[in-house]
This record gives sequence, C-alpha cells and structure tokens, in this order.
Amino acid sequence: MVVATPSIDRKAFMLVLSSPSGAGKTALARHLLSTDHSFVVSVSVTTRPPRRGEVDGKDYYFVDDGSFNKMVDQNELLEHAQVFSYRYGTRAEPVRASLAQGKDVLFDIDWQGAQQLRNGKSISDHLVTVFILPPSMTELSRRLKARELDSDDEVRRRMLGAAQEISHWEAYDYILINDDFDRCFASLYSIVKAERARRQRQPGLSWFVSQLTKDSSSD
Repeated sequence: MVVATPSIDRKAFMLVLSSPSGAGKTALARHLLSTDHSFVVSVSVTTRPPRRGEVDGKDYYFVDDGSFNKMVDQNELLEHAQVFSYRYGTRAEPVRASLAQGKDVLFDIDWQGAQQLRNGKSISDHLVTVFILPPSMTELSRRLKARELDSDDEVRRRMLGAAQEISHWEAYDYILINDDFDRCFASLYSIVKAERARRQRQPGLSWFVSQLTKDSSSD
C-alpha cells in the first residue's frame, strides 16, 4: 500500500546568488529556474543599456537615472547599489507579493544588495545567500572573454573589481566553487532542498506532528 505524502505549509524564502562577473551565477540561476518551477526570479532595475539579446522586463527593467532616483526616493526598492558605472536595484512590491503567495524568489545581485537585504529586518528571516567562486582568476578572465559581451577595457575593469567582490565571501551563508557546472548546480540544489526542510520554514509541521502523536495514542 502506497501512503500519500502529506502536504505541509511552508514559508517561502529569498535565494541570493552573488559572484564576480563571469563566475557563472547567471547560468546557474537560469538552470535553477528551468529545473524548479517553484521559483520566481526577481527582475532587477538597472540604468545600464541592454546587452545583445536582453529583453526589457525579462532580463532587467532598463530605466534612466531620473526614474531610478524616483524609485529610491519613494522607497520602492528593497536594495540598490552602484556596480561599475551603473546602478541596480530590486523592486519591493513583486518580491513581497511572491513571498506572500508562498513562492521562493531568486536574486542575481552583488554583495552590496545582499548586505542590504540582510539588514532589512522585515525580510531578513526569508534570506538565504550563496556566493559563487571561480576556480581561478585565470579561468575567470577566460570566461569573461569567451562570452564576448564586453570590450577588452570592460573585461579588465571587471577583473579589477572581481577581487573586491570576492573579498566579501565571508558574509554569505554558503560558498560554492564553480569548477564544474553540473557539480556546482547539484550542490546549489542540495542547499535549496535543505533550506526548504528547515523546521522554521514549515509552520504546518506543528499540526502534522500533533496528528501523528494523536494517532499513535489511539492505537
């Protein structure tokens, strides 16, 4: 006889992926979204122009500095930061709505944004942070050049910024080294499953356990 697994209420969480440019966080994020449909992605707002193939509203919300300033002034952003020459931020309303609906939210943001989310007392309990390290700086440079998205000057600028980004690794809950994509993704997904199993994220467990003990006493 097959016994059905009970459905237990669970609190949604925010999964932050950070890394220096080229370490693979975006590829990992996309694979997670295609593998696990319980996630929704937090689409960031940015003042930088679109790269080749990027779609407004899907990859980013592309805005000018005036619109970005207005969002900051009206407290519409959970976090915002300057990254290289441009500004990035997370719109609060879609994130809060997703969490209220029980949907886990995936973030692809830098250490500054992760720190601001950590300091946001109303949402910090929902936060899980993962930092992705490259196997070496040589490999990081190779990946940046291979993706052919940036000029040589931009690649050099990103490599200079990588050391600063990496210096914040100790502020994260989990650290993964992306030396092999499949292995790194398997580790990331193990983190997701473990976080979903946390007692604090399963308020329905109290009722379930009470029913178990009630049933055992009646045997």
